[in-house]
Amino acid sequence: MTTSSEDFISVIMNCHNGEKFLDESISSVINQSFSNWELIFFDNQSNDKSIQIAKSFGDKRIKSFSSEKYLKLYEARNEAIKHSNGKYITFLDTDDFWEKNKLSMQLNFIKKNNLKICYSNYLICNKNLRIKKKRIKKNNIFVSTQELLNDYDIGILTTMIDKNVFKHNKFDENFEIIGDFDFFIRNSLDMKIGFLNEVLANYRVHEQNLSFKKIDEYYHEFKRWIDHNKIFLEKNNLSLRVQKIYLFKLWIKKIFSYFKK
Repeated sequence: MTTSSEDFISVIMNCHNGEKFLDESISSVINQSFSNWELIFFDNQSNDKSIQIAKSFGDKRIKSFSSEKYLKLYEARNEAIKHSNGKYITFLDTDDFWEKNKLSMQLNFIKKNNLKICYSNYLICNKNLRIKKKRIKKNNIFVSTQELLNDYDIGILTTMIDKNVFKHNKFDENFEIIGDFDFFIRNSLDMKIGFLNEVLANYRVHEQNLSFKKIDEYYHEFKRWIDHNKIFLEKNNLSLRVQKIYLFKLWIKKIFSYFKK
């Protein structure tokens, strides 16, 4: 693959008390086979050693920023992007990590197919990396809005996005949990989203994942999203049947969570 200075990539890492797995996450960026990147480390009012860990690498490509107040996750993502200089934006949270060819393979894929957004396959593992399985089982290169509504499989840690996309479509800052789902569904209405069926990232499931910790908020965000978008989507012949079933399942989880308290 031929690269140029225009291929500069910004890695966005939002952090709030992420010290537990942070060393592994940052190391997976530093060890990339593609080296023309910057890591925007945006600390969101951590009270652990996260900032010190990020700075301890001594790599000039790691640029640290701190929020003056605690921000919701997707507001923090938008703020971090403001500090970025890359043509392409990628995301890696502090508990996940990449395969070493993640950036190089995606850059080649996004350019070859003239895309603004692409994502890849990934592994799901537990906190000790003992359980691993592929998240996605399909082979098509391009995905439609309806396909995403039927089976939303975009892991934000696997994405690569042309920065120009954010000039018109930022993350909705009212969300804490489903902001990436909302972002990619909205963008899929206007542009092709590409899928690279290669395992390029590892998503770690543990008890601190927001979707586990804040099931009540997850349910209410998702219900609000459906209520707000259903008329527009159904007018455009897009079905929300699967999303409504998923909302019901979230409601069941929410009810059970009350009994565990």
